[in-house]
This record gives sequence, C-alpha cells and structure tokens, in this order.
Amino acid sequence: MDGFLVINKPKGITSHDVVTRVKKATNSRKVGHTGTLDPFATGVLTLCINEATSLARFFENDVKEYIALMKVGEETDTYDIDGRVISKCDVSDMDCENIVSVLKGFLGVYMQTPPMYSAIKKGGVPLYKLARKGIEVLREPRAVNIYEMDIIESSIPYIRFRVVCSKGTYIRSLCHDIGEKLGCGAYLSSLHRVRSGGFAVEDSLSLDSISSDTLADKVITIEDMFKDQPSIFSQRLIVIHLPKMM
Repeated sequence: MDGFLVINKPKGITSHDVVTRVKKATNSRKVGHTGTLDPFATGVLTLCINEATSLARFFENDVKEYIALMKVGEETDTYDIDGRVISKCDVSDMDCENIVSVLKGFLGVYMQTPPMYSAIKKGGVPLYKLARKGIEVLREPRAVNIYEMDIIESSIPYIRFRVVCSKGTYIRSLCHDIGEKLGCGAYLSSLHRVRSGGFAVEDSLSLDSISSDTLADKVITIEDMFKDQPSIFSQRLIVIHLPKMM
C-alpha cells in the first residue's frame, strides 16, 4: 500500500518514534514524514508510506498553523518548557496591549535565528549535540514568514496564541524573540499543530488506531492526494515508476 497517513502525534514521543511505530504496525517497507514535531508538541504529522516517501519533498513548503502557549517572564536554555530556567523577570504589571503590539511586529517576513537545541547541523554535527556539551556556536538567521498571529487568551504569565507560518519557522525561537522584544524573556510552554498544508487536526488519526488490518481504509492514495493537481501528479508517477522500468 502506497500513500499518506495524517497522524495526531501525542505528547512525549519524537516524530521518528511515530514513523517507527507506523512502519512496524503496518508492515511497510518505508515510512517518512513531511515535517517534524518536537517531542513535547502534539498535532498534525503527515506520513508518507512506501512509494509515497519519494514525494515528501513536494510538501516542504506547506504552510503550518499552530496553537502555542507561551510563558513570559522566564527564559530557558532550550527556549521551551523542557529547558533549564536561565533568567526570571517580574511581569505582574505587564500590559496586554503591549503584548499585542509586539506580536503584530512579527507579522510578515523576519530573520529568525534557529535555537541551539535543534537538528540543524554545523560542520556535520547537529546543534543539539553541541548544546548538550555546553558549546554554543553562531547560527545564521533564516527568513521566515509569519502570515497570521493573534492572541486566543491571556492570563499573565501565560499567553495562548494562534500562528500561521512558513516552513522552517521555529515557534520556540518566535517565543524567545517575543520575550526579548518585551524585555522580560519568554519560552514555549506547549505546542499543538492544528494544520499542515491541506490537512487539519480534524482529519488526523490517533496513533493507536493504525494497524496493517486498517491501513487500507485510512491511507490517502497518491492519486487522491494529487487529484486536483494533474500535472504535478504526472511528475510523481515518473518519479515512482521510472526506476522500476530500468
């Protein structure tokens, strides 16, 4: 069976863990994903099954939508709740209007520096491995696009907000940068991906519901995935079938 599965990733496991579990549960030869989620994050994770893994690159530019919970007044070394607190600030008198103004300032394209605790490589070594050794290196800022961002609720020191962004955006770094602009520090407390490209969390499946017996009913075929993009679908057929004719 070749195609795609949209999984609602639970908290506490890596995206690779999801891939491994689905591969084993479905007896698939190959399984990959189109965009990683941190272990503490939940939500939409699109998987490619067997021949569909060669098509993952066509999803690299998918827009993502998240619901994030940010804590202001504290900063951690990982920019998220799993890190060590390295600074604190009193935010008891923080003005919500100021927070709204700061968030609006991030709309559009901005240069974002990736966190040290990330899989980006420096000299062939993932940054998180260097960070665990206490080594910090310069990271090149990358252009990311924040299309939409609005506050859902605010109960200082916690702020829950929705963000729609481009590929490669680190929500951890976004929270860190917002904290710097506020002058008090901030980190990402929780993250839920509600949309990735054309798939919403309502379309997703629980990890426990996937098995070889149920795969046929749950998988999205390659044909169905690209039925509205016939020219691109033709390119994918070439990618898939050409090696088999050689």
